[in-house]
Formats: sequence, structure tokens, C-alpha cells
Amino acid sequence: MKKTSELMRKSHFLGTKIRNLRKRNHLTLEDLSARCIRVDPQTAPSVSYLSMIERGKRTPSGEMLENFAEVFQKPVAWFLDTDPEPDAITPQKGRSGGIEGMALEPNFLFSNDILQIAIPEMLSQTGISGRQFAHLLIRAHQEHHQNHFPDLERAADEVGGKNLYLTVDALLQLVKKHGLEIKWFDKVPNEVMDDSGHVFNHLITSYFSEPNVVHLNRALEKNPARLKYDLAVHIGHSVLHELEGLRCVLRTGGFNTAVLPASDTTPNAQDILTAWHDFESSFFAGALLCPKVAYRQLLDSYGYEIDIHQQLNISPSVAMRRMTVVSPYPHWHYFDAYLPGKLKAVYRGNGIPLPWGNMRSVEDPCQHWAVFRKFVAQSQHSSAQLSILNVNGKPHLYCCESLKVNDLVENAHVLCAGIDLNPAIDAQGINADEVVQELQALCIKQGGASVVPWHLKKQLMSVAKILNINWIERGINNDVRVICTRGTACPRQPSCYETN
Repeated sequence: MKKTSELMRKSHFLGTKIRNLRKRNHLTLEDLSARCIRVDPQTAPSVSYLSMIERGKRTPSGEMLENFAEVFQKPVAWFLDTDPEPDAITPQKGRSGGIEGMALEPNFLFSNDILQIAIPEMLSQTGISGRQFAHLLIRAHQEHHQNHFPDLERAADEVGGKNLYLTVDALLQLVKKHGLEIKWFDKVPNEVMDDSGHVFNHLITSYFSEPNVVHLNRALEKNPARLKYDLAVHIGHSVLHELEGLRCVLRTGGFNTAVLPASDTTPNAQDILTAWHDFESSFFAGALLCPKVAYRQLLDSYGYEIDIHQQLNISPSVAMRRMTVVSPYPHWHYFDAYLPGKLKAVYRGNGIPLPWGNMRSVEDPCQHWAVFRKFVAQSQHSSAQLSILNVNGKPHLYCCESLKVNDLVENAHVLCAGIDLNPAIDAQGINADEVVQELQALCIKQGGASVVPWHLKKQLMSVAKILNINWIERGINNDVRVICTRGTACPRQPSCYETN
């Protein structure tokens, strides 16, 4: 009885604390209710009841408070005190994401007129094609908005009915519903060479021809996951764009730029529009196959395990890319590497630097990145790694899960999804700078890698449980490694790139 009356007296403070904790961890009311249900369905609050608790209109029972304590990894007593929270962990709106920009002064040199004159010359001097530049612009736009494109999400939800388990037959029905016809063709892979001299198997998997025909390669019949993606992309083009004059060719194997002329260094308006339409349709395809709310709930119940793609019969690349979109935690990155030194797909909503060149190879990539190490690993299972990387003079702790797979034409490539842990550590009232600097010093002292000491491991495990991402816990149980952007920036002692 005494405990109940104590809760009632402190309900206002308690509700405020729960609300601040929830927002600091980027959870909606629905997210928190679902997390509580997994801890104990009997004591979990409904969404409406949780809302009333946060507003001080209802008082949680002692058992419900223990449920909150497990979700947020706090002692029950923390919820009952009336001490205000430190300013250091008050929710604050950060920058919108992606890599940081730079101040451009004097401004008159960066007017539209001057840039339109200078950009073609810059591309010509650097050897970057107009198509590559278009993709770079789109990626910067995507990272700046941290994958938040609600109009595309809504369009996909309307078309697919938010069905998380769309089958090939269901997608074929949607193709027909949107006025598209299917024709099958037979084409075998051919070899192509990129600008670095690397040879890949390459295959056109599907393409569109006017007025309304989608041509599918029969090779897709043996890979339903890839077939579903191609169908979803073509549905996206039909829903989002006028089909007249549409250019849409989907390929697999290495780099799309390998089969396109790279000599055109002038940004072409049609090429840029085509690249943007392709991005929209690809995003739409992911949203159609993995509708945001349903997929987020499924990931949450499975702890963001990578093999969730098997349950949905989608490709692991679609499953991992959509994680970066639907997760309540915004600080994600994603890489798709076809060689240890060349990246095909990149997303950096957490601002992480590139490990290698995206448009051309680099001479001294850091061999300790998880993506690099996965290429030479014998295991075909996914693997987790904690990494420390200096970004703008400040060490950041990243955790990623990497998976080595073969594409439709048997080219090996590595998929990697990861997060920046610094904001998550700070959100729990722990000084991330101090934690990561201590880890970094320990790694450098021991030659570049170290086990996580127990006192830090306990704190990081608590953060991992709050984020509800299983592979972070596995990463914490492995060695943490110091990585760098290039060999010239290697912080290890001695440096990996020192010469005699």
C-alpha cells in the first residue's frame, strides 16, 4: 500500500522521466508498448495507457515499473526519485544526418551560375562521369534526410496494403493491376571489366519497354527474392512516373557503371532525372516489400537479426537497407562492397567516412574494417565487429554486422549494416567521449585491438539491450578494433603502413 501511494505522489515526475527516456531513445509510444509486451505481456501498458502515464494522468503499478526498468536498463529507484535529469542527457535535436558539410566562402563563388560553369570542368578533370555525379548528389540528399521519404512510404503502403508477406504471385497481380504486361527472355551472364581492371559476371535481370511491357530474365525464376525486388521496382516506376520515355534497366553483378560509357563528364539533365527516378523506384520497392510499421515491429521482435530476410523471402540487401530506414535509431550506415577496395552501394546516415573509394579504387584502404575482413573470412555466417574511428578529430564507436553473399551470377560481395554508438551512449547519461577514448587508448596500447574491459562492457551491454539490436551484444563480446579512413591516417603504433 505504501509503495502504491508513493507512486501516486510521484506520478508527475515519473511520467516526465518515462517520456524523456522514450524520446531520448527515439521510441514512439507504440515502440515502447511493444518492448514492454516482450518483457512481460501481463504488466505491459497499452499505447493509450502509456500516454496517460507520461502526462501524469495514470500511475503505473510496481510490476509495470519493473517492466520499464528492464526496457530502459535502469533501477526502479531511478524512476521514483524527484531529481531533475542532467542537462547533458536532455533530448536535443541534432543535425539532419549524413556527412558534415563545409562552410563555402565567399558565397558569390558558389552561385548557381558559377557552379553550372565549373562542375563540368571539375568532372572532366577528375574523370567522374555525369552519371556518377548524379548518383553522388542523390546519395547526399538521401543521407541529409536520413532516409526519411514519407511520400514514397505512403505510396508503397497504398499499393501493397502494408502486407509484409507479399508473394511473387501477389506482385505479379499488382503488375497486372497497374497496366503492365510481363514478357520473359533468356540471356546468360557475360563478363565486364571496371575501370580498375577487375572482371565481373554481369547480367541484365529485367527492363522496361514502351508502352507497358516489363521484360524479365528467366534466370529470376530460380531466385524469387531477386524477382520480387525487380517486380517491385517496375511497379514503383508505374505508380510514381510517367511510363512514356521511361528508361529502366536492372542489372546484377559488380558495378552498373561498368557497362555504361564513362567518358561523358557533362551532367545530362535526362541522366540526372533518370537516376532520381531509379532511386525513387528502388526506395519504393523496399517500402513495398518491407512496409515500415510492420517491418519495424518484426525487426524489434527478432532483435534486428540479419537472417530475417529468410523469413520474408527477400534478399539480404533489401532487408539490411530497410533497417536503416525503419529503425527508431537514426544513426545507421550501410555498405555493399564487391571488392576489398570498391563499394557499389553506400548510405551514411551517421556520417561515417568511406572505408574505400566509391567511384574509384584507393591505394591504401584500411584492412581492419569489418567489410574488408569479411572478404577473407572463411565463415559464411554473419559477423559483428566493434570499431573505433576518428571522425573530425573525435573517436566514434561503431558496431556493424557483415554478411558475405553471392549475387545472381555468383559474384561474391559483402553487405554491412552498422550504427554509430556514441549518441546511444550519451543518451543513457554516460559520457561517450570518455568511454571511447578509454577504449581507443587501450586498443592502441595493445597493437590495435583489445577485449572490452568489464566495467565498459557492462555499460555497453546496457546500451545494446536498450537499442534491442542483438548483434551489438555479439560485437561487444568480440575484440574492439581501431580503424582508419586511409593508411596515412593509421592511429596504430606502429602504423600498419610504416615502411622501413
